[in-house]
Amino acid sequence: MSSYTYKRELRLLTPADFQNVFNSNPKKFSCRLYTILACKNNFEQPRLGFTVSKKKAKRAVDRNALKRVVREEFRLQQHELPNFDMVFIPKMGITNADNQMLRHELSYTWKKLKRFLAK
Repeated sequence: MSSYTYKRELRLLTPADFQNVFNSNPKKFSCRLYTILACKNNFEQPRLGFTVSKKKAKRAVDRNALKRVVREEFRLQQHELPNFDMVFIPKMGITNADNQMLRHELSYTWKKLKRFLAK
């Protein structure tokens, strides 16, 4: 049985990891709430990183709640996702969206990402 934990290996941690995604001509997956930049990695699992600025979510409570929801959805889908490094970038107004809407948008984005890999 597969593990559904969100281990350290599933995170983009260093500035070099983030720069690699930004500089490698990433594929963009966007919706009205956020953009996800993705590029192929050389690991056996997908990895996720966040850039949630104070400009997009003013309160730390909102930033942390947003990251918590995205991490949870990523954790549940990690075995079905391709081996990509992904950076989650929220758009203005994301704090006005409820968690259910965000989860729905994320599941749609994961499907788009899987479809892109199938090509």
